[in-house]
Amino acid sequence: MSRTTPAGPADLVLTGARIHTVDPDLPEAQALAVRDGRIAWLGTDAGAAAWTGPDTTVLDAGGRLVLPGFIDAHNHVRLGSDDDCVQLAGVRTLDAIHQRIRDWHTAHPDAEWIEAEAFDYSAIPGGRMPRATDLDPATGDTPAFVLSYDVHTAWLNTAALRRLGIDRDRTSLPFGEAETDPETGEPTGFIKDFAVKGLSRDGHRALKELGVPWASADRQYGRLAKSLDDAIRFGITTVVEPQNSLDDLSLFERARAEGRLRSRIVAALFHPRGTTDADLDDFAAAAARFADDRLRVGPLKLYIDDVVEPRTAALLEPYTGCGHHRGETFYPPEEFGDLLVKLDARGFQCFVHATGDRGIRTVLDAVEQARAANGPRDARHQVVHVECLDPADTPRFAGLGVVACMQPRHCAPEIAGPGQDWAENVGPERWHKAWPMRSLHSAGAVLAFSSDWNVAEMDPMIGIYTALTRRPLGGGPAWQPEETVSVETAVHAYTMGSAYANFLEDERGSLTVGKLADFTVLSRDILRAAPEEIPGTVAETVVVGGEIVHRAGGAG
Repeated sequence: MSRTTPAGPADLVLTGARIHTVDPDLPEAQALAVRDGRIAWLGTDAGAAAWTGPDTTVLDAGGRLVLPGFIDAHNHVRLGSDDDCVQLAGVRTLDAIHQRIRDWHTAHPDAEWIEAEAFDYSAIPGGRMPRATDLDPATGDTPAFVLSYDVHTAWLNTAALRRLGIDRDRTSLPFGEAETDPETGEPTGFIKDFAVKGLSRDGHRALKELGVPWASADRQYGRLAKSLDDAIRFGITTVVEPQNSLDDLSLFERARAEGRLRSRIVAALFHPRGTTDADLDDFAAAAARFADDRLRVGPLKLYIDDVVEPRTAALLEPYTGCGHHRGETFYPPEEFGDLLVKLDARGFQCFVHATGDRGIRTVLDAVEQARAANGPRDARHQVVHVECLDPADTPRFAGLGVVACMQPRHCAPEIAGPGQDWAENVGPERWHKAWPMRSLHSAGAVLAFSSDWNVAEMDPMIGIYTALTRRPLGGGPAWQPEETVSVETAVHAYTMGSAYANFLEDERGSLTVGKLADFTVLSRDILRAAPEEIPGTVAETVVVGGEIVHRAGGAG
């Protein structure tokens, strides 16, 4: 129990709770008090009266579980979902995609563009990548711009290829690489590397200049505002937005000015290939400008490889059924090692997207090189995703102080398991490498959990359920159940693990006297509930800095 004595009434007192603090020095409490936005006391219900005055807001939790606010360590709140797009999530056939697009176009006959998001690679027959001719029957002469569910690729129809000036002589684009037909040399309509180029500062500007509505500032802000509302509704009190240009920071400033920034934000800046020393100076200046507990800028986002589903992640051995093809890294390993040495020497923390086992090894090798060159430091570089990890590299995370930033929902059987593109591309002999959460935790690695919204659902309850079970949401057999973790481990990874991963552990991640008063009251005790009950749990009350910002059924 806290020994802090009140120097007057608290601003807010919570009673009647089962508080899981995620603080080993005081694991549980019944009540807490908040003053000036921070936790002033934790203890029993009997002690709460001393903190309660006539102006104190008193919350009765009714015996419910209270957790620290969730910290979503990788959440693209700027990307989706977009109300002006055709929604293709869950659509698993090309015919169904056509029908969704036709229905939308009928309702919007004057639309200059047809835009859609969240198409699933498995909807395309024969395991191939989509083509413009697959879209043309549903879109006609109206240009169509369709993003994959992971936003790593784009799919254009013939009219969009013409509108964007893409032909056999112009396939390397500011916003991606246009795939070409091996026989004719003509662009197919499939755009690779969209996450790396299309979401960069130059790529985004190019899309805006070409008149793609999705890239406009108003559409960007609409996506951000909607996603921020969702985050607080789910009890996510800190969002790490992992990939932003300097141009994007004004969107967060606008959200703050308009009262939409109820969750705290950590914004990482995108470091595409070709970033200059002058750019790094600008990044450092932005980090100095945005450095309060509501909006902080600073980490750098890099890519070493792409994703498994379109076979663009870098694997140690070839993809199943693809001859010698094993994907490519975006940098030669030597160049990437030198780059990380440089960024580490300047004090930057790096978030590196790496999904394939060769991509992950390349990052770990680079961190090892940086430590040898610059000396060990508390850098907390992150490997983001860690989807296919060779067991030989598992202990290197803890040994090198590298955080495993992982998204449990990605490994759900209905997304990545048998019969899905991920599992089929990797092959059964490598399934033991898939999202090895328990192995990493057992080896001492720091796990930071996240949603990767809008690639997967934002709700932490879905991520926790998947981490515990590795089963489909609707029930069914588990996939690689030997890599499940306990509910306590999953909660820690969504709170203290993610706080530590982002240098926030002194003020967030646990309910501890002196830390920011960010917490959520859940409708169900997920620490004691059956796993299948967890996805139905809601955040009944959400508090950020001692202010009630959300109540189920209405905003605070």
